[in-house]
Amino acid sequence: MNIIEDLTWRNAINQQTDAEGLTKLVNEKDIYLYCGVDPTGDSMHIGHLIPFMILKRFQLAGHHPIVIIGGATGSIGDPSGRSSERTLQTMDVIEENARKLTKQMQSIFGDDFTILNNYEWTSEISFLDFLRDVGKHFNMNTMLNKEVVASRLDSGISFTEFSYQILQSMDFHHLFKNFNVQLQVGGADQWGNITAGLDYIRKIEGPEAEAYGLTIPLMLKSDGTKFGKSAGNAVWLDPDQTSPYEFYQFWLNQQDSDIVKFLKYFTFLTQEEINELAQEIEERPHLRIAQKRLAEEITTFVHGSDALTDAQAITEAFFTGNIHQLSAQQIAEGFKNLPQYTTNSETHNLAVWLVDTGIVESRRQAREFISNGAITINGQKIESVDFEISPELAIDEKYYVVRRGKKKYFLVTIK
Repeated sequence: MNIIEDLTWRNAINQQTDAEGLTKLVNEKDIYLYCGVDPTGDSMHIGHLIPFMILKRFQLAGHHPIVIIGGATGSIGDPSGRSSERTLQTMDVIEENARKLTKQMQSIFGDDFTILNNYEWTSEISFLDFLRDVGKHFNMNTMLNKEVVASRLDSGISFTEFSYQILQSMDFHHLFKNFNVQLQVGGADQWGNITAGLDYIRKIEGPEAEAYGLTIPLMLKSDGTKFGKSAGNAVWLDPDQTSPYEFYQFWLNQQDSDIVKFLKYFTFLTQEEINELAQEIEERPHLRIAQKRLAEEITTFVHGSDALTDAQAITEAFFTGNIHQLSAQQIAEGFKNLPQYTTNSETHNLAVWLVDTGIVESRRQAREFISNGAITINGQKIESVDFEISPELAIDEKYYVVRRGKKKYFLVTIK
């Protein structure tokens, strides 16, 4: 099947400006297409990733992706999906964010793609030239009727954010004219910006200019809640903000009812492979084979095979209790959200140490836990109240992972 048929099977298309024309185009030749991201933050989260997965699928099908880092558009802010004005970032912050986003894009697309910053061509235009040469092609009534603007009229929208669709339209035209880009891909909330760009291209280049737009559906989980949140927080691509272990766990813990959808969106598995995993969900859901495959595929795609290996090792250690097999780096990554305590590098009686660190409330309680076999240090069960804990027992002489009972874990760091 061609790329459009594949995207249709994956339910990854929300709207197309000309479905028949785009299908004909991609069947005839390899095309240039683009998607953009504004550097309003220093990392994408998995919600941002979805349209770039579409771009990646085009790349694997032989087409040529272009990624736009919105140094210009990011400086004013996209009003899409917002009920109030965005706090504007300084140009220094935008430049640093752009640098970090560029690194993430290079990880996703490898060497065979083009990455551009729209500040390069937008910053060269004077305000008068912008009004005379660009603004005259945009009808106010049409702009006001765009959903993204219309939804903000009651609460108010500044001229700055109102102008966003003009800047994005300029991007599409610049890429069409200078890079032969014929398709823009975006989220469902970008439909108005994309169609504005197509209108602008045809006004400048003529009504026969062959350019297209495609948007992806809004991603919701089966319970109707917004996708991409974990315990109320976004799941980031930056490993310093969401560790590969946390990233892996997020996918591993998805509900059966969402897995097939996520396999279609977030993996490059074939239709046959996904159908087989869907069958596993029906016949052996307790094994969570589909969840494991989803977590493996997307973690490898975003963070690489070494990060997947670490995430799996941490997961296995939690399950088996074999904490001593982990490295200090794996401990720091996988256990950073545990209750945290510190200790010194001296040798201590365990019962006293448990109280001093704050893991238990009293020495009597500590002795009871120890005597009952309810205290484990780095995977080693301790049953003697006279046990002496020393740095030699710590992982890399730095970390103690303490398990109290069956499920309560604590991380103690030697300072």
